[in-house]
Amino acid sequence: MELADHLTGWAPEPVETTARIDAWPSHAFAALLDEPSPVRGAGDPLPPMWHGFHLLDHPAQADLGDDGHPAHGRFLPPLPHRRRMFAGGRLEVRDPLRVDDVVTRRSSLVAATPKSGRSGAMVLVTVRHEFLRDGEPALVEEQDFAYRSQPPGTDRGLPAAAPAAAEDEPGRWHLRLHPDEALLFRFSALTYNSHRIHYDHPYVTGVEGYPGLVVHGPLLALLLLELPRRFAPERQVSSFSYRLLRPAFAGTDVVADGDGEGPLVAGVPGQAPSVQGTVRFA
Repeated sequence: MELADHLTGWAPEPVETTARIDAWPSHAFAALLDEPSPVRGAGDPLPPMWHGFHLLDHPAQADLGDDGHPAHGRFLPPLPHRRRMFAGGRLEVRDPLRVDDVVTRRSSLVAATPKSGRSGAMVLVTVRHEFLRDGEPALVEEQDFAYRSQPPGTDRGLPAAAPAAAEDEPGRWHLRLHPDEALLFRFSALTYNSHRIHYDHPYVTGVEGYPGLVVHGPLLALLLLELPRRFAPERQVSSFSYRLLRPAFAGTDVVADGDGEGPLVAGVPGQAPSVQGTVRFA
């Protein structure tokens, strides 16, 4: 059976979630980065993409699959041996969310498209989130997820390493992060992400076919946005688009690089980037 056949009749309805934005998740993520929190109290704006620590889904333990990810969900395609990979996204910032805002997230399916990649057939699912404040969208985000039907123990067929751009060129922005096991565990806890590829080494190597614990895609995207936040704090991000290109793994440094004009990239030194993004400023 083709993957497209499993999607027949799958048309999930939109869903809404409402919550008040508090400061604690921003404090927690800043501590994970060994940085002071940019958010202090009521009315302070969240940095771009830090909304991802709010309005989290919290499925019951009984609803999790063998991979630690929910076995069923509103926007999870009904595929056998489903393997999930965060592929990228786009964010439009119309007005930053602020501490104490009451926000409604309206989520809907944009597309579910069968594709063929270097590692075989997959389904690319795009989900759109509108973050409404007083009934008006303050943020609009689209997230892309790639799903494969992969039996346990199958090799992932990861791309070969390729040279990356030289580090420490004059005038460029640089950040270095060491995503060890403890950091990945803390990020999983902060985002309520129980996917075992981020903390269970025997599982990720023996079942998912990766060589080590996988660094979260959203963490890589957030690392890109740390460049303008730290090096150009006076410039307000109005939009951000990014693609995940290759996995990064626990225990190996990840370097983010950019200059505020061209693409931002992050990845393991000496290899092709793991993520590439473009920022537009207001």
